[in-house]
Amino acid sequence: MFGEYSFNDNQAGSAAGDPGPAPCPAPGNLPPEPASFVGRERELELLDGLLHERRLVTLTGVGGVGKSRLALRAVAAARQVRPDGVWWVELSPLRDPSLLTATVAHTVGLADHSPRPPDEELCAWMADKELLLVLDTCEHLVADCRHLVGELLQSAPGLTVLVTSREPLGMPTEEVVTVRPLPCEGPDSDALTLFRARALAATPRAAAVFADPARTAVAAEVCRRLDGIPLALELAGARLRLWTLEHMAERIGARLDVLSDARAALPRRHQTMRTTIGWSHELCEPLERLLWARLSVFTGDFDTAAARAVCSGGPLHAARVERVLAGLAAKSVVLRIEERGTGARYRMLDTIREYGQDWLDELGEVEIVTDRHAHWYAALSQAAERGWMGPGQVDWYRRITAEHAQLRTALEHLIAADPTAALEMAGVLWFYWFACGHVHEGRGFLERALRAAPRTGAAYNQAVWALGLTMLLQGDMDAARQLGDECTRDAARLADPERELRAAYLAAASVLMPGDPVRALRLAGPRARAGHGGRTSGTGWLLCKLATSYSLCDLRRFDEATEEAQSLREACAELGERWLRAYADYILAVAALGLGDHGEAARHVRAMLSGKRLLGDRFGIALGLDLLAAAVAGLGDGELAARLLGTAHAWWRTVGRPQMGSPSLTALRDQGERQARAAIGDAAYEAAFLGGAAAPTG
Repeated sequence: MFGEYSFNDNQAGSAAGDPGPAPCPAPGNLPPEPASFVGRERELELLDGLLHERRLVTLTGVGGVGKSRLALRAVAAARQVRPDGVWWVELSPLRDPSLLTATVAHTVGLADHSPRPPDEELCAWMADKELLLVLDTCEHLVADCRHLVGELLQSAPGLTVLVTSREPLGMPTEEVVTVRPLPCEGPDSDALTLFRARALAATPRAAAVFADPARTAVAAEVCRRLDGIPLALELAGARLRLWTLEHMAERIGARLDVLSDARAALPRRHQTMRTTIGWSHELCEPLERLLWARLSVFTGDFDTAAARAVCSGGPLHAARVERVLAGLAAKSVVLRIEERGTGARYRMLDTIREYGQDWLDELGEVEIVTDRHAHWYAALSQAAERGWMGPGQVDWYRRITAEHAQLRTALEHLIAADPTAALEMAGVLWFYWFACGHVHEGRGFLERALRAAPRTGAAYNQAVWALGLTMLLQGDMDAARQLGDECTRDAARLADPERELRAAYLAAASVLMPGDPVRALRLAGPRARAGHGGRTSGTGWLLCKLATSYSLCDLRRFDEATEEAQSLREACAELGERWLRAYADYILAVAALGLGDHGEAARHVRAMLSGKRLLGDRFGIALGLDLLAAAVAGLGDGELAARLLGTAHAWWRTVGRPQMGSPSLTALRDQGERQARAAIGDAAYEAAFLGGAAAPTG
């Protein structure tokens, strides 16, 4: 019945009852710092003071000047003095302003399930937090960022916001810091230091250049001609892999003079950055230029398989894409990054991608490559849905999470260009909206796709079902029930048992959560399942078994619930599936608690919480902690039960709807509290509860 969300694995382990909790790292999600950071001592000292004195600081400057790197270095030390952490929100891949709040919320660990507007829920969640929020690359969302930041600062007195943008937000309380290029004067200038580091990383032969004072002076002149702009210096330094310093100085000087004259209307530093990228573009091989242009359709990072599928064609054969991509990485046109669980990925800086977009337009390939990108990710979504209920579930979870920015871009394009394909894609991503913490976003895409596409066929039925799941998690039970009825009628017309079973689950869950287990059992119980037919290992059948076992628990038919949940668990184990299996463990724990076996209940719920580590289930953690507290309280340990309830409270806050408004979940939580208070008294309970509530959840 329930969905999955991102969280910190170490905390889940402690919550699950692992002995001796390890020290928790400071909460936050700062990306790794690049190795080429140079200088900026004065700016760092200034920012250190401002981030303690002001609540909104904006770093501005031209593209490529190093705003993001400076921001990252400035906030790295702040993790130790911000109780609720430092959170980095990268906005460069975001194109739809309506997803700004959802992006920020998900980054800071708020997997909101409430039907309230996301802005309200985020403001309420941040109200008592002391954290530093970094909004990186805001220039394409200035008005929307201004509005959101204003609301957050008003609601959360402990919040500080650091923004990087090519232009300020334009707010009265904003402290604007202009990030200037690196100093170029002198033999030990910061600009020359960065140029030297990038050149040595490109080729060991560069060491001879900087051992000769005369050639070092030539290098210093190159840095001056590049205005000390870090990205320009890195692009130039990478070229020493193929060129001599003298040849570079001659060519770059002529190139900058010609192009700067042609772009006299632009400020000098904009000219320098633009012309340096153009110079690097000219020095690329023809196939590298073509790949550069086509890669510009990607937002955020991407892998080699996607680059091959989207960018091959014409003279660029698929078998050659990886080699050409490696060439662009060697020239610093793309950055190669390694991420845990996803392997090698690549990304372009905004200024370089913008240049590639101009060339893609010149080539007349914008529409075809954008369309190819969208359909590639639509096909990836379909493959993920097929593999979700199997042994590759964890890998699909990680991969689809890594591709979040690309999925958004693909859906945005398809809604306008191919509504039917958008409907299919949004529908098959049900597991991502329902099981990976993107309820608001999924509902938005599904509603838009359903408005744009034809209202018939299997894709329509799937999308309506997926929309019903998002409404279920938001507590919009009446709407979810109506969609369950619609899905049931459509599935019957389609004569598709799997769709009938999925519809039965939606209908059953929509009456079960408000407290009608008898009707839920009629809709999803063994007799109803047998009437629909279908595969007993299919998603619909297994979801109906989950609803059935929970209904039986609500009806206090614990032996039958145990039998049903054990059957569900065995089916999931046979499939290699972990998401539903954990909920089967949960039902087994509830049933054991109902039968008075508190030790058995604790064992099952610990297994359930352990499973949640793999898929980052925020809701599951909160749900399991409530249940574990009830089991522990029944065993007589009131202090541990109170701590667990406090920690559960902190997790429920990240979900947005404590106990999902369910009478049975609320009753279970209250049972644990009553027993804990009775065991240790109100004062000791409150102290232990507050201690548990202080546990980080990010």
